[in-house]
Amino acid sequence: MKPLFLLDPEITYLNHGSFGACPEPIFADYQYWQRELEKEPVQFITKRLPQLMQQSRQALADYICCDADDVYFVPNPTTAINTIMRNLDLSPGDEILSTDNEYGAMDRTWNFYCRKSGAKYVRQPISMPVISKEKLIEEFWKGYNSNTKVVFLNQISSATALIFPVKEICDRAQQLGLITIVDGAHVPGHIELDINALDPDFYTGTLHKWMLAPKGSSFLYVKKEFQDRIDPLIVSWGYDSESPGKSRFIDYHEFQGTRDMSAFLTTPAVVRFLEEHNWTDKSMSNKSLILQNYKRFCDLLKTTPLCPVSSEFLGQMCSVPVNTQKPIELKELLYSKYKIEVPITKLNGRFFLRISCQSYNSQQDIDTLEKAIIDILNTTDLIQ
Repeated sequence: MKPLFLLDPEITYLNHGSFGACPEPIFADYQYWQRELEKEPVQFITKRLPQLMQQSRQALADYICCDADDVYFVPNPTTAINTIMRNLDLSPGDEILSTDNEYGAMDRTWNFYCRKSGAKYVRQPISMPVISKEKLIEEFWKGYNSNTKVVFLNQISSATALIFPVKEICDRAQQLGLITIVDGAHVPGHIELDINALDPDFYTGTLHKWMLAPKGSSFLYVKKEFQDRIDPLIVSWGYDSESPGKSRFIDYHEFQGTRDMSAFLTTPAVVRFLEEHNWTDKSMSNKSLILQNYKRFCDLLKTTPLCPVSSEFLGQMCSVPVNTQKPIELKELLYSKYKIEVPITKLNGRFFLRISCQSYNSQQDIDTLEKAIIDILNTTDLIQ
């Protein structure tokens, strides 16, 4: 599959998790829509775009299993969470229960909101290594009390690459009458996603990571009972529209003035690409690479896996604990000397070498990283 991607062939690319990578056929579809826009901007935006966006929403909804009128496109999950945050109307003392494994931008978003509202953002500690799903759930709910109004958590942690048991947590949260918000940035195209079955109140995910769409393509799902309570983050022509569509929710949120919607319009092509190339099977092969190599890297670095090495906790990424006082220098050396693109993530004062495997990767890429790490261990003081 590597020739289908536009990545530099001189780089061993083990960082799909950060921003994704777009195959050439999908990128060509992206450029097609950009050219269609530029050929006749007025007719494209005012006449063609609404129907094209509906088709893209339908393709996305079919893929993630929800109603097309319950989801709309956003550039990234940060935009989605900001939209939700500004509509929660929490009171001073109310609490948002989360974990200490959330994405840094999300932590910053909630901290901003809490300073404005007087609410409290609770980063409930999760022990590492994780012993079992049941223990993780038990630890999470220790952060609950009578002030808890919202549950917010990622389905796959960016820093630790761990899959969280969001279904079980969402089910109990609903029994307790709590609002559930799930950050699924790494989920679509990576692990199975059925929003109807998961049944969160809000869910955001990206298409530009594991679904392979162009950069800046994400979505926000809102359960029907919450849609009338969600004002748009940006008020524009869809608000009190003179020509309303069948969904006020979509009118309010979809159009925000002039912007390039081309990344969103590639969604039907994205789904076709995944289906035509049997992406579920390819994903399973990549997950096998992770499971086969995770402990090998932990042994090399004399650290412990963050979880049981199984598909219950790991997908196409794993984060290997690494003892370093110079994470930036380590990452830069891996790139500049060894031509390896791989991130060093940080969470709660610990550092991790996060390895992603996509269909353009092979065992040879993993071996290249191992050789580089061995050389760094033997020739530098970057890893203790």
